[in-house]
Amino acid sequence: MKSLFMKICRFLCLVLTLPLFMLEITGLYGLYKRVFPLLAYNITFSYNDKMHGIKRELFRNVGRFASTDGTLRLLEIGCGSGANFKFYPFGCTVTCTDPNPHFEKYLRLSMDANTHLTYDSFVVTCGENMTGVKDESVDVVVSTLVLCSVGNVLQVLHEVRRILKPGGAFYFLEHVVSDPSSWIYFLQHVLQPLWYYLGDGCTITRATWKDLEAAGFSELHLKHIEAPEVTLMIRPHIMGYSVK
Repeated sequence: MKSLFMKICRFLCLVLTLPLFMLEITGLYGLYKRVFPLLAYNITFSYNDKMHGIKRELFRNVGRFASTDGTLRLLEIGCGSGANFKFYPFGCTVTCTDPNPHFEKYLRLSMDANTHLTYDSFVVTCGENMTGVKDESVDVVVSTLVLCSVGNVLQVLHEVRRILKPGGAFYFLEHVVSDPSSWIYFLQHVLQPLWYYLGDGCTITRATWKDLEAAGFSELHLKHIEAPEVTLMIRPHIMGYSVK
């Protein structure tokens, strides 16, 4: 009965999003991609305040993956407005990638505020096709709140493994689907059609930990957590790192 009710509610939500669907197929939805970086930049401050301790814990051992000469080359997928910069160790060199070029304006603001880092470049590309990044050229890859909106999670992870040096690490912090017995799971599936458009392609029903388990890393350190005080729909998170 609950499953049927969920499907009915999801259908009603889908009907409500038909105007947004029409904007997408006519190309007008592209205008939202110009506005979304500003929204994301402002949301970042609130999210970082609530997740500060968790991000500190996540990135506390990034330095151990530095090269033998002491340098640390880090690439962030879907860097957005640079929300993670303040958590990276002093002196590391950061390459930023994002498929939305309109993030660069806000990314520069974060760069100016985090002078302890060296910035290599901003590459406009999707995570599934980072051909501009050489094989085995970075020590660490980072993805936070990104795998929810990519087209193919396993292809992104394949690219991550390609560009990581042997022994390099992939750090992740992602919201995921809740337990099927919970009301959060119900709401995630009902509201997914609307959330997709408001979140610029964000999917709140992915079991991303399964993709990480299947990606072929030599080590996987993964923990399920409940993010404190964030929106109910994205409260279930996974965090950790994988080693090539």
